[in-house]
Amino acid sequence: MSTGQGHGAGGFIGAAVVPHAPQMLSLPKSEDAAQVARVRAVMLQIGEAFRAMQPDLVVVVGNDHGDDFILRSVPAFMIHCGPRAAGRDGHCGYWAVDGAAGYALLRAMQDEGFDPAFTLDAPLGTFFTIPIEFMGWTRETPVLPLFVNSYVPPQPSPERCFAFGQALARAMRHIGKRAVLVASGGMSHYPGTTVYAEPGPDDQADEKIFACIAGGNLRSLLSLDADVLDATGNIELRSWLILAGVVGERRPRFTSFEPNWHHNYGTMGWTDLSPQPAPKLWYTAHSPQRVELSRALHALRTEEAAARAWLADPRAFAASFDLAPEEAGALAAMDEAVMRDRMGVHALLTSGALRHLDRVRQAKP
Repeated sequence: MSTGQGHGAGGFIGAAVVPHAPQMLSLPKSEDAAQVARVRAVMLQIGEAFRAMQPDLVVVVGNDHGDDFILRSVPAFMIHCGPRAAGRDGHCGYWAVDGAAGYALLRAMQDEGFDPAFTLDAPLGTFFTIPIEFMGWTRETPVLPLFVNSYVPPQPSPERCFAFGQALARAMRHIGKRAVLVASGGMSHYPGTTVYAEPGPDDQADEKIFACIAGGNLRSLLSLDADVLDATGNIELRSWLILAGVVGERRPRFTSFEPNWHHNYGTMGWTDLSPQPAPKLWYTAHSPQRVELSRALHALRTEEAAARAWLADPRAFAASFDLAPEEAGALAAMDEAVMRDRMGVHALLTSGALRHLDRVRQAKP
């Protein structure tokens, strides 16, 4: 990773949603090794694209699976601020953590109106370490783990997770770190329940969710309320919702959807989070510089006397308003394209004035 870029130069420059099923690591006989290899290849491809961007920080958002958020304390969100964390299961041993960045982000999130908990020694489940390893980082790479409570009610709502992501994006810019965000979470599955294997994932519903996000409609996740997330086995999409708050409405560069008997593997990567151009709007705000021109057009749209005055002498009508020469010329010529598209006058004023003038012109005196 690169060195820091200085205060105010930071922000998220890349993001990904990735699966973390423990079967991807242990590869039991129930798994399709070729499928896992395909998923792993996509994750590694995204990781390589991220490393080419030389981020200062890798933030991994994981859904706690009852390892820490179950009895003593169950915060909605938690940031790791320790220097290292012990791994679990097939990833035992220590993994490096950027605790200094964790503290900085914690303070910045407090300024944003969120009060996440923090930990100095919480271990990392495979929902953190599988993405780190499969995307090509080593356990010596300092990452920043961020926990979200997805399994123990009352969990943060989808709206709250989305807002947390928006605040996280602002906080990252504030602390001056160029970062990539990895949201670790699986699609419809039901660990620990009687429906884990049968009926298992809802392929049709997951494909619709995946298609919306792949098409750049990340806000579609907000249509899934907390009850729907639970009923459909999609409670881990809270990490995706955090990412959606960070990324906004953008199409990912990498996409992969792999149905599985227990856990649909959805993988996507965004490698361009630069500011987007403002969308073209058909109905623009009133320009402060065009108020007098707008007033003249409103008169033509609503007042018969004004319309007859323009029809009698367009230049004299334009001269009766305090207009700049180019405005007066466009009004006298009733040049809709210039007034609407170049000068930014509201489309209802230009079109309405033209229609009213036409009606008055055709009416008998």
